[in-house]
Amino acid sequence: MTPLERFQELLRELFQFDCADLDFGIYRIMNYKRVVIEKFITQDLPKAIAEELDRGALADQSIAAKELTEMAQQIKETLDKDALDADGNLDNRFCDTEIGRKYLDLKTKAAGGRGREALEANIFNHLYAFFSRYYQDGDFISKRRYSKRQRYAIPYNGEEVYLYWANSDQYYVKTAEHFHDYTFTSRAVTVHFKLQAANIEQNNVKGDKRFFLPRVKEIAWDEKAGQLVIPFEYRPLTEQEEIRYGKKSQQDKITAEALTEIPKRLKKADKALVALTTERHKNSDGESVTFLEHHLRQYTQRNTSDFFIHKDLKGFLFRELDFYLKNEVLNLDEMETAGEDRAEGWFQMTRIIKAVGGRIIDFLDQIECFQKMLWEKRKFITETQYCITIGNIEETFYPDIADCERQWAEWKELFHINEDQTDLFTSGKDREGKRIAFLKGHPTLVLDTKHFDRDFVDRLLASFEDLDELTDGLLIHSENFQALNLLVEQYRERIKCVYIDPPYNTGSDEFIYKDGYLHSSWYSMIDQSLSATACLMHKTAIFSATIDDNEVSGLLGLLKKRFGEDRLAACAPWRSEPSGGKEKTGLRTGHEYLAIFHNGDPTAISADERSTGQLNLTDKWGPYRKGRELRKWGGTSLRQDRPGQFYALPTPNGEEAWPIRNDGREGHWRWGKNNPNIQKAMKDPEFFHWEKTSFDPDVTYHGQTERWTPYEKIRDEKKSVGWSTWLDSFGINADATRTLKGAFGYKAFDTPKPLQLIEWFLKLHSDDDGICLDTFAGSGVTGHAVISANRDSCCNRRFILVEMGSYFDTVILPYIKKITFTPEWKDGKPKRMATQEEAERSPSIVKYIRLESYEDALNNIEFDDASGQQALAFEYYLLKYMLKWETKRSETLLNVEKLARPFTYKLHIHQDGQTREKVADIPETFNYLLGLRVQTRRVYDDGGRRYLVYRGRIDHRQIVVIWRETEGWQKADLERDKKFVAEQRLTEGADEVFVNGDSFIPNAKALEPVFKARMFSTVEA
Repeated sequence: MTPLERFQELLRELFQFDCADLDFGIYRIMNYKRVVIEKFITQDLPKAIAEELDRGALADQSIAAKELTEMAQQIKETLDKDALDADGNLDNRFCDTEIGRKYLDLKTKAAGGRGREALEANIFNHLYAFFSRYYQDGDFISKRRYSKRQRYAIPYNGEEVYLYWANSDQYYVKTAEHFHDYTFTSRAVTVHFKLQAANIEQNNVKGDKRFFLPRVKEIAWDEKAGQLVIPFEYRPLTEQEEIRYGKKSQQDKITAEALTEIPKRLKKADKALVALTTERHKNSDGESVTFLEHHLRQYTQRNTSDFFIHKDLKGFLFRELDFYLKNEVLNLDEMETAGEDRAEGWFQMTRIIKAVGGRIIDFLDQIECFQKMLWEKRKFITETQYCITIGNIEETFYPDIADCERQWAEWKELFHINEDQTDLFTSGKDREGKRIAFLKGHPTLVLDTKHFDRDFVDRLLASFEDLDELTDGLLIHSENFQALNLLVEQYRERIKCVYIDPPYNTGSDEFIYKDGYLHSSWYSMIDQSLSATACLMHKTAIFSATIDDNEVSGLLGLLKKRFGEDRLAACAPWRSEPSGGKEKTGLRTGHEYLAIFHNGDPTAISADERSTGQLNLTDKWGPYRKGRELRKWGGTSLRQDRPGQFYALPTPNGEEAWPIRNDGREGHWRWGKNNPNIQKAMKDPEFFHWEKTSFDPDVTYHGQTERWTPYEKIRDEKKSVGWSTWLDSFGINADATRTLKGAFGYKAFDTPKPLQLIEWFLKLHSDDDGICLDTFAGSGVTGHAVISANRDSCCNRRFILVEMGSYFDTVILPYIKKITFTPEWKDGKPKRMATQEEAERSPSIVKYIRLESYEDALNNIEFDDASGQQALAFEYYLLKYMLKWETKRSETLLNVEKLARPFTYKLHIHQDGQTREKVADIPETFNYLLGLRVQTRRVYDDGGRRYLVYRGRIDHRQIVVIWRETEGWQKADLERDKKFVAEQRLTEGADEVFVNGDSFIPNAKALEPVFKARMFSTVEA
């Protein structure tokens, strides 16, 4: 193999030509441009190098070397065949001949030079050496070269201590590639491996380890379309399957069986059979490997994939290329030997390698930047649903709810209810009447809007006056970086508590890593999550993470790097396994750690309240002491921060008390009107302790220098002491498993954390009205902890849970519904109903959304051939702009022209084991990008035209966002639109109005530019 051919093979590997038969994700994009890339490799690059060698000092050197070779041959033919020795030295007998003198002159001129072939070989060898040293299994690993002796360098800037890892300048992309379509082509047949939901009963499977099992009997062959679909399940084995496949190498045995059974199923489908059984390559033993075997093993051996995306591949490779040229090409010893006359040739060689290497770097960077753009872009919301407790729904909706069989079926499955039972209140009523009576008697039943039609959901959501304020929880089905990226505008500096329970990176957990990069992959994954979390944290926020000995030092290093050395509050040991853990020999640890950091304000960490029994005040209910002031203090205490919590409370003398700050500005109460304590105080003001307090000097409010101020009444006198960080009484792993088994009746999740531990962490923050974020939600126990803490202490904490796994639907969502319904469970059934007080303190609304994934974004890329062909004539188009230009109309990149039909904007989305076309929730996506805190969501109709109108706020500004279908509208339509908006007063009182498409609405702004800008604004700090 020539140096050129070897380098071309490397380039084909870099551009993933070995995956030419795959037809999904980035492979589909690369395959689409394979012909163009092949031309670049086989024609453009050799031509560019040839043109460079045809000019300058290297051209002179190669010509001189060629002439010297020809002259040497002439001497041998005309003088003597032995006139030149093996080194090309001329015999002294011939030095004074005319031909001898010409030869010696040429030899002097050509000294140190190389012929054309040698120069080309040298260039290609250098290019091969450079690019091969950084490329590994589909990624460029950032090994910064330093010297031949100390091989690598790190970007150190004089810090006392510096944490660095190999992939620190890359995104770690954990994908669920195998849970999407895996597609390949062979002999004009397209083969799809499609994952489908397992239809095996939960109690019929054995163990936790899952395997890919083909549903051979359900293979579908479409002769006309040339499409073959082979469905798979990914699940634990049944008892019978465990006997059949044994205890070891089960997946290999399943695959071997499939290689026999699948062809049998296709005996009558010759074309499909030939496509599967055609040889793809030979293995190391020289045996034939068919297309089916190759792809079946690819599919089943990796149940997830991971890879890295460079944040700046071009910068990294160009820096390394400069180093390579100075240290490997411009060799001073060789240059000195060759002499000054050859220096120009060395520098030209360097320029050629840099120019050609630069073109390849530009091409590679274009592909990497395209993937980076798809990774960083804020993702579309593909589904928005609400879980609403029945007690918070107006009774006018009850007949519709009573008529929804899907909802009642879910309630029976989750809550084991029997709405048909007859008692004093339901006797003589028909089924609808019994169900309505049941709804009235069970206010914590959780309605899920996914079971109802659009009209009902529109009417239901329109009945709430402050939708976001009433929403106590947000569940996000997404990879955590993508979810956090979307939340930036909505929740910037609002999160008070962050708790995470990341994979512990034991090597045997579900964390997948690139060979040789176990820790580095984990560091990158954690760091990018921390980076995206940091901008959401309030200045008084606290952060904690559970971890064990495998990565405790690494996690602490990352957290100190992110927060600062001085912000470590504690690394508290937690006794997780009283028996000492699973180790059979040596030291049995039996503990894990809770790393706790503050965000710059250590006073945010509360003290432990311990009872002293001393109460110094008395009311009609007994002794008490004065507690916290009810008005919110400190940051986010202005009316605009929580407008729903600015209202009047009755005072003991019949006056009204408003939450006015000491400086005379309007503030807000700690709790909303629906808080049970507020409800009690509305009926009886003496529920709170009241005092007359003064404003700051020279401050008056409506002419008054003082006002009524309410305080909590504490019935148990306590004193404040520092918390102990020896966590030996806050639950163990077995408790967590028991809690989940109680709710579900079986082990629903492998590694939950105990409820008591997370509740303890929540209580560390002095603000019991904040938002708690968990970006590795797992079983959803953090949501349970927030709900439980609110019920116990009448707090108003909220939660955001993020999870990308399939257990979002099988564990988290049903778990939150169950705990909202009632606090206590056993064997998957309620032990009792929630008390009235527990019902009042339960979540009102829990919202859940699903996001487009990175793989969805890749699979929604479409190419515009026409514009691509026109642009090929422009210089550098192929190297720098091709992908961005030709894919700009793809829906995943926000095709603004299609926002004229916002309610039918479709994407291909993978869900429930299948990829199907789904309508994206464009309005909800825009709300998050804008940072809109929604107060009302209303739908209007203008003679068949649907208007979806959001009203909310950003800081102190009132915002209205109007959506409607505008495709094909003319001037008359825009006039009608303007008139309807005015008649309905849709923009009344708004500081800003956003509207999709063209409009004549006064002062309205087109939302498309804002939408596009926010979707692609980077969040890298």
